[in-house]
Amino acid sequence: MNNTIYPCLWFNGNAKEAAEFYCSVFKNSVITSDTQLVVTFMSAGQKFMCLNGGPQFTFNPAISFFVLCETEDEINKAWSRLLEGGSVLMPLDKYEWSSKYGWVQDRFGISWQLSYGKMEEVGQKFTPVLLFTKEQNCKAEQAIQFYTSVFEGSSIEGILRYTNDENELEGTVKHAQFKLGKHVFMAMDSSLQHLFNFNEAISFVVDCETQEEIDYYWYKLTKDGEESQCGWLKDKFGISWQIVPIILEKLMSDQSKSERVVNAFLQMKKFEIEKLINA
Repeated sequence: MNNTIYPCLWFNGNAKEAAEFYCSVFKNSVITSDTQLVVTFMSAGQKFMCLNGGPQFTFNPAISFFVLCETEDEINKAWSRLLEGGSVLMPLDKYEWSSKYGWVQDRFGISWQLSYGKMEEVGQKFTPVLLFTKEQNCKAEQAIQFYTSVFEGSSIEGILRYTNDENELEGTVKHAQFKLGKHVFMAMDSSLQHLFNFNEAISFVVDCETQEEIDYYWYKLTKDGEESQCGWLKDKFGISWQIVPIILEKLMSDQSKSERVVNAFLQMKKFEIEKLINA
């Protein structure tokens, strides 16, 4: 099971505006699907879903995206565009880990960590970064061990730990990189007094071909977590996932039955493929 995993970004009615903006900021980007509820785009071969979900959830830096920029011109242009109506979290400057790096929150509230470097350093253009704060602080390594045990073909690429001369608990995760199947993720612990934590504004979609796969991920990820509606769940660390059958998109595009399919899955927590097909 080497399932595709991609982020879902929760917007309040402006999903298409956001998708168009990101496609203008990042090269090799194109909108691939555009409906009233969902707009998807691909950038550098990676999929993003933009959902018109409503006002319930707002973005914060608990989940950000590390962006590898291979030229100084690219990082400068992306920084300038993302800063339009946005705010600086860390200035674009030279740091011990990068000759040029900056952390910016764009006008929609999504956070991006831009770094000048070579693609082979990470292996993908956009990498989700999980920041474990408040009651989740010091749990980054536990989470990494958990996620890499759930997803087949996963690996821990490296963990850099805080030392005793830093203002953090010695041995906790300063920065880690790991792979869930073919997808790279990063994680960090922080004991700073952040006013945010994980929420549903950014979730991760796991595409599944079979009911067996859906059942497997649902069981594993809801353990000590909580179930929600329509394939959504929250794991024990507070991160949200959507366990979704690949066939759903095809069923939804069939105008003769899409309404019945929607009515069927609105009654579900975990998706049941057979019930969707027979709706």
